[in-house]
Amino acid sequence: MSHDPVTRPPEPVRFEPSGPLTGTLTPPADKSISHRAAIIGAIADGPTRVLNFLDSDDTRSSLSAVANLGAMLNPEPRDFMPDEFTIEGVGPGGPRSLGRIDVGNAGTLMRLLPGWIAGYEGGLWRMNGDASIRRRPVDRIADPLRLMGAEIEVTDGRFPPIRIDGRHLHGIEYELPVASAQVKSCLLIAGLRAEGPTTVIEPLATRDHTEVMLEAAGAKIERGDDRVTVWPSPDLRLDRVEVPADISSAAFFLVSATIVPGSEVVLDRIGINPTRTGILSILGRMGADIKVEPQDKGTGHGGGAGGGGEPIGRITVRSAGLSGTRIEGDEVPLAIDELPLVALAACFAEGETVIADAEELKRKESDRIAVVVEALSGLGAEIEATADGMRITGTGSLRGGTVNSHGDHRIAMLGAVAGIASREGVAVVDMEAASVSYPGFEADLRRLA
Repeated sequence: MSHDPVTRPPEPVRFEPSGPLTGTLTPPADKSISHRAAIIGAIADGPTRVLNFLDSDDTRSSLSAVANLGAMLNPEPRDFMPDEFTIEGVGPGGPRSLGRIDVGNAGTLMRLLPGWIAGYEGGLWRMNGDASIRRRPVDRIADPLRLMGAEIEVTDGRFPPIRIDGRHLHGIEYELPVASAQVKSCLLIAGLRAEGPTTVIEPLATRDHTEVMLEAAGAKIERGDDRVTVWPSPDLRLDRVEVPADISSAAFFLVSATIVPGSEVVLDRIGINPTRTGILSILGRMGADIKVEPQDKGTGHGGGAGGGGEPIGRITVRSAGLSGTRIEGDEVPLAIDELPLVALAACFAEGETVIADAEELKRKESDRIAVVVEALSGLGAEIEATADGMRITGTGSLRGGTVNSHGDHRIAMLGAVAGIASREGVAVVDMEAASVSYPGFEADLRRLA
């Protein structure tokens, strides 16, 4: 009688206290821009040369999805991502009209892709993903797309799987109830094919990578203080995109070099789009020693080094003493992915740090308010959850212990940084989750340390 083999969970990965971090590093490419390069390159008419695309589980899900919808990849990425490849977009003819789309763990893909396919009459698609994705709400894209005329069914009124029946769309003016770059991007992409203009009104400014790349591809975009409008643009051409290094990935080294005494780290070719640099402002206000030098800015349309017009820079960070601060309001969307790291930095600061207006953290790959509080309090931090954020009293150090990532890539990397800065080291359970956005993170961190 045969038995199935027992699959044992991977052993926790330990990160011991470190000496100073030193060296120069170029983190992986920006995940948000990589997703958009795949989707907008697939929408465009003709080839788009893509350089420095992020090789991760999430972004491979985007490439697989657009290939299933009819885009051609040359060469097709297999065991590793080539330095440069071409996406041959489907153009005005649109995507293949039938199919099942597996988004894996890619929340950005789950929320942006429906904006493209919902407007193609006669098409029928079903989108699904892993267990984590099936817990992430998608009603915030389904509701406004329905107002545009889309036919979308979601599970229990809120969650994936999603069924999309292509329909003729019309433009709307929509005020986002919660600031979200993903919802905004979905509606702008849908507006490319809608009848009449589509306007999205934001309660707070969010990252604008979609607008930047659509403009580079020739879409008619108009931006005001709190709104962005797109006009129907069936014929897009995105000739070339170089994806800059991800500031969200760089942020782990910004914080680790700041809180580990004697450190000096240079981070090269980082995307410094002003809608993504909230972490620099917050750490600077806390007393961090950070210097930013602009390198260049490409147009993304026939030359240049940026990702669809994205500015790029070199960041030098040295260790420094920190003071507590308050993060709230319009600063939150500009640093939403980095707020767990702000909480970690606050543990080493003098005084109290308060993160407010950040309820969106509950809707990430995990409930990042609950998970960060659990992780850091287990390491000896004085931290408590609030209704919309966290309150941290700095003690100048962390004892160490164990951090469970709960399958969330950013929590896994947070635990690693906490380990090298702690007194006793940290064991990270499910460190493998980091591969979603930064497969080589552990090696890069150990090399600098």
